Amino acid sequence: MSTKILVIEDNIDVRENLEELLQLSGYKVSTAENGKDGINKALEVIPDLILCDIMMPELDGYGVLRILSNNVTTMNIPFIFLTAKAEKDDFRKGMGLGADDYITKPFDDVDLLDTIELRLKKSERLKSSFGETSQGLQRFFDESKAQKEFEKLLENREIRRYSKKDNI
Repeated sequence: MSTKILVIEDNIDVRENLEELLQLSGYKVSTAENGKDGINKALEVIPDLILCDIMMPELDGYGVLRILSNNVTTMNIPFIFLTAKAEKDDFRKGMGLGADDYITKPFDDVDLLDTIELRLKKSERLKSSFGETSQGLQRFFDESKAQKEFEKLLENREIRRYSKKDNI
């Protein structure tokens, strides 16, 4: 089965170029011309990776990421912003929302394909380390809860300093 990539891009030329590049690289590609259609397509196709523009009609890329990140079916799909927004604040906002990567236009085809491969491999490693069974999922949740509890302990800790000859 080939890897499925969803491209959400409102510019038809960019969308078609990406589709052709990805198909030539062996990926099965689905496309959407705006954020609203992109969400519907993501829920229908369940892609292995999503490439998404930020500035789009109906629903921007930030909104797409927010919605897909809160859906159990799509929350773990690697998400890459592919955008002309190159300001530091834009990058920070995208990554802060949970994007896996942020590539600015114009982009180099080789860099894009390398980034896609890297994100797909990382996603596959995560899936295989926890398995796709209910036990693997439960183990993931248990480890996540343990990490959060550990961080809580660290927040409220009291630091004490001792000299060499102090009794403890």
